[in-house]
Amino acid sequence: MAKKNIHPQWFSNTKVFCDGQLIMIVGSTKSELNVDIWSGNHPFYTGSQRIIDAEGRVERFLKKYEFNNSKN
Repeated sequence: MAKKNIHPQWFSNTKVFCDGQLIMIVGSTKSELNVDIWSGNHPFYTGSQRIIDAEGRVERFLKKYEFNNSKN
């Protein structure tokens, strides 16, 4: 037999806020959600993400393990 009343209450109009601004309305088990990051301000999705190799990690790796383009 299935158990009764084991599921949490479902809110179909949950408001999602980021920095005090309403971002979207979704379904959730909470009546209101506060998030720090979402796709509208995350660097990966906004295109402002930068990959910086300031310490020359790739070059140090290649030098350490003596990788080069010549074949033996």
